Amino acid sequence: MQDFLSFLPFLGLLLVSSGFAGILAGLLGVGGGIVLVPVFFYIFGGLGYDGPMLMQVCLATSLGTIIVTSLRSVQSHNKRGAVQWDILRGWAPGIVLGAVIGVLIAAQLRSDALVVIFGVLAGIIGLYLAFGKDSWRLGDAMPGGAGRYSLSPLVGFMSVLMGIGGGSFGVPLMTLFGVPTHRAVATAAGFGVLIAVPSVIGFLFLQVAEAPPYTLGAVNLPAFAIAVSMTVLTAPLGARLAHALPAARLRRIFGIFLLAVGANMLRKAVWG
Repeated sequence: MQDFLSFLPFLGLLLVSSGFAGILAGLLGVGGGIVLVPVFFYIFGGLGYDGPMLMQVCLATSLGTIIVTSLRSVQSHNKRGAVQWDILRGWAPGIVLGAVIGVLIAAQLRSDALVVIFGVLAGIIGLYLAFGKDSWRLGDAMPGGAGRYSLSPLVGFMSVLMGIGGGSFGVPLMTLFGVPTHRAVATAAGFGVLIAVPSVIGFLFLQVAEAPPYTLGAVNLPAFAIAVSMTVLTAPLGARLAHALPAARLRRIFGIFLLAVGANMLRKAVWG
């Protein structure tokens, strides 16, 4: 009974954070994983599970939730005709390839190394969200040929190393090449499916030392179930808000939040 009572604060944190992650997935296209990964990391660590592959469990469990969240988000956005299916089809092979490579690399790294990678990349994303301008452009259309073949695997690879959907990298990339923000957010939800499905399959075959109970491969089933129960409810709300609210101010606030999260993850990796 005492163990259950001590778990209640972590359960509450997971429920609230998962709901927040689902809203962000639909609203900003940044992927709920960027919230869930540090939440999983602190919850598992707080419960005493801090093995050398803890971060792999956080990444894999987050990516599992992204399958459900992204499918739900794509469905909601597609009803409004916002998904750019031509971009999804053209970029799908490279994104899937990058995701598979990401799983292979993540499986070889220690948890501390993945925490550092997450902290650095979260800081970069946070800087862009907080200080980037909608007027920034690298081109007037999404790149094809060599540009697409090099960028699409990079999106999948970096996303897996952070345990996130493709929105955190895909939305900035698409907007820099002239895709309207709402369409970029909608299409990035599809990136999340392309990244999460092959990577979760790979993580299911990973053997994790000192994993939390009820972990299949690297996916923790209780955390997955709790997170999905909230994100599946809140992702459509985020998608509706994305079409109803100017997201610029919220994006900047979330960017500053990400800078703080990234800095804290780096502190955790360096000083424990």
